[in-house]
Amino acid sequence: MIKLYDFELSGSCYKVRLLLNILKVSCERIPVDFVNKEHKTERFLTLNPLGEIPVLEDGDVRLRDAQAILVYIARHYDRSNTWFPDAPESMGRIMQWLSFGGNELMASAGARLVKILNYPLDLPALQARAIGTLRILDAHLSDREFLELGHPTIADIACFPYVAMAGEGAIELKPYPNVLRWIDRIKQIPGFIPMPGIPAIGAVAA
Repeated sequence: MIKLYDFELSGSCYKVRLLLNILKVSCERIPVDFVNKEHKTERFLTLNPLGEIPVLEDGDVRLRDAQAILVYIARHYDRSNTWFPDAPESMGRIMQWLSFGGNELMASAGARLVKILNYPLDLPALQARAIGTLRILDAHLSDREFLELGHPTIADIACFPYVAMAGEGAIELKPYPNVLRWIDRIKQIPGFIPMPGIPAIGAVAA
């Protein structure tokens, strides 16, 4: 069985849990005490020298980085070949959003770390960067339901968590109606699971 080194409140770990659940792939979740920096301990650094979560183990395969893990899961376990299709153009279109999810959108993740875990980061600068990415995303979604190819792909999974949880970084989503509709569409995908900060569709966040 797949092992996922996981933290319940991590959007990056949630991306992996979400795709696994959509594809009906079981995994053993191994909790990592992120708050007390277990991911920086010598034992964890043998799994990932970068000291980051998530880490996935599948037999002899060990992978770090949420985006890389999404690619692996989609290519290995998605029999429909829809979540990361193997056509070159499709792969390129999806990969640009995996990069966006792992880079530009991490400003929203950083703002959330400041607000919920008191990380000593520049909150106004992170919020300003996050707003810029939300404007780009909202414009892109003005004439489409999903980020690429007209159906859900790992591009959507890679970008979804830290957009959906932007409010936890005191970033308002109301100015971005196309983003809000996209969030609701993702919540309607069969196999969708919530996490703290991302309620199921129709639920009200605490």
